Amino acid sequence: MQQPEPSSAMGALPEQPVLRVTYAEVEFVLLGTAHVSRQSVEAVHKMLDEESFDAVAVELCPSRAAGLRDPESLRQMDLFRVIREGKVGMVAASLALGAFQRRIAAQFGIEPGAEMMAAMDGAHERGLPCWLIDREVGTTLRRAWRGVTLGERTRILGTLAAGVFGGDETSEQEIESLKQGDLLEDAFGEFARDSATLYRTLIEERDRYMAAKLHQHAVDSPGIRRILVVIGAGHLAGLGRRLTMPEKSDARDELRDLDHVPPASRWPKWLAAGMVATLFGVIAYAFFKNPALGRTALLDWVLLTAGLAATGGILAGGHPLSILVGAAVAPFKPIRILPPGAFAAMTELMLRRPRVADFEALRADLVAWRGWWRNRVARTLLLFILVNLGALIGEYVAGIRILHSVF
Repeated sequence: MQQPEPSSAMGALPEQPVLRVTYAEVEFVLLGTAHVSRQSVEAVHKMLDEESFDAVAVELCPSRAAGLRDPESLRQMDLFRVIREGKVGMVAASLALGAFQRRIAAQFGIEPGAEMMAAMDGAHERGLPCWLIDREVGTTLRRAWRGVTLGERTRILGTLAAGVFGGDETSEQEIESLKQGDLLEDAFGEFARDSATLYRTLIEERDRYMAAKLHQHAVDSPGIRRILVVIGAGHLAGLGRRLTMPEKSDARDELRDLDHVPPASRWPKWLAAGMVATLFGVIAYAFFKNPALGRTALLDWVLLTAGLAATGGILAGGHPLSILVGAAVAPFKPIRILPPGAFAAMTELMLRRPRVADFEALRADLVAWRGWWRNRVARTLLLFILVNLGALIGEYVAGIRILHSVF
């Protein structure tokens, strides 16, 4: 393996960070951008007009690229399948992240990811290959979620909620000065840098992934010697450093390792099952000790789990029958394959099937928090989440109340 020959120079464009790196006789011109910046779009055009390249690479995964190329792709979403396969949380998180970015971009009349579209369009116009080098955003989020502590998960959820409900405007100058230019880092900000695990997953792993992708493409395309790489400026230094490091393994092995999602830890599920089994054991003991006490304990369980699940459904703006179904299923959650939120959401889909207009307006509706209740697609996702959350709170409240009454 030829040793790297770093040759970096910052500048080339006013106020736009550019890093030039040469490795194994291939020059990578890294252009750092902010994903909601007019200046970044102009920088992409200027770079393509004034310099010649053999290929263009962009910080996009296939799903995000498809969303940019085809804004109507959300019409293909199968909500029943999303619910059955337990992907509601991931879809809702992706939509919340997108809403965060679109709200900032809407202030200045620019589409999120416009500089990536400019790069892809520019490559197409010039007949150049365009490479998608980022890891799938769903894989990144799952790896991040599996790797952090309970407290950090709470902060992640809080950040996503802030992305939905936040409404403060940000000046264009502030966005340009931050120059993070990364969907995930924009959203999680200092939190990502304070959490070693989150920083590794959201930033460092993706630097490794993009470097491996570029190395693989360079090997597979021996005639290509000069590549424009359009990335968020937050990745500029890390990716530049990775590109000049000797490869410790085959790029495909590196990509396979970084695409792997660790299995979810089983101990929380076993702990929850153990707690529920213990609680039902306590209820059985209460019946043995005093039938009236047992009936009261069982009634507490039913009323609290069903009542708080229904509260979640009401907060989500669900149809009355959907709320009733979620409440009816909630007390049986420990012995059901699907959670109560799934039954409530599926009922909602049958009663208020999303219209084509809901899918078409989904991205625009979610820019404002009220859109999560106005749009039938988003409201169904909210119903799933809030009914489950209510049922979960009900289980803990009922458990504490039952233990207190029996002992």
